[in-house]
Order: sequence, then structure tokens, then C-alpha cells
Amino acid sequence: MDYTISIGSNEQRRENMELARRRLTELFSGIRFSEEEETVPLFFHRPNLFSNQVACFASDNPVEEVTACLKAIEREAGRKPEEKEQEIVRLDIDLLSCDGTVYKPKDLKRDYILRGLKQLL
Repeated sequence: MDYTISIGSNEQRRENMELARRRLTELFSGIRFSEEEETVPLFFHRPNLFSNQVACFASDNPVEEVTACLKAIEREAGRKPEEKEQEIVRLDIDLLSCDGTVYKPKDLKRDYILRGLKQLL
């Protein structure tokens, strides 16, 4: 199955993005990453910039298992549910699509994701 994910952080961005890339590379051989891009927050009032990146990989693992791996990496970076209200995103890794099934249609329309996808094609 072919997976597309997005990775983002607005807190300790460099360290958390590196952690995400390292863990994802360990889990999914052959993963490819777009260039990391700095963006302004879309919905937050907190002024911290985001680092964002898109990645693609193939895996025989089912969607539920891949999603569980992504959420485990977020927790490893220290992400806590209560921080969402404070607009702190240590690490956010979202499944955008798998084999043509789109899980985050609004995200797939964002400029930085479109640019990342173009780099990966």
C-alpha cells in the first residue's frame, strides 16, 4: 500500500522534525521526504512558526497499524492532548492518504502540502 503523510511542529521544531524523520525511516524503508518548509500558523493565535514536511512510503501494514505508529512517534516527542488548547504542537504526523483513499481532504489542499507532493512526484 502507498501512504502519504504530513509532519508538522511548532515547538522545538528542529529536534522534533529530526525525531520524526529518524523514526519514520526506521519503520518504513524507502520513505521519501519533501523539503522541510517553514509556515505561519493557519488557525492558531500563538505566533510560533511551523515546520512542515510531506512524506511518501510503501508498506504492507494496514492503515490502523501505520496510524498507531505515527501516534506513537508523536507521543515520543512529548505530545500531550492538553497542549492542543495552548496551541502547542510538538509533533503532528497525519495520514493524508493511502492507495487513493483520502483521510484529510482539507489538508491536501494546503499550499505547503501541494508543494511537498509535487517534489515527491
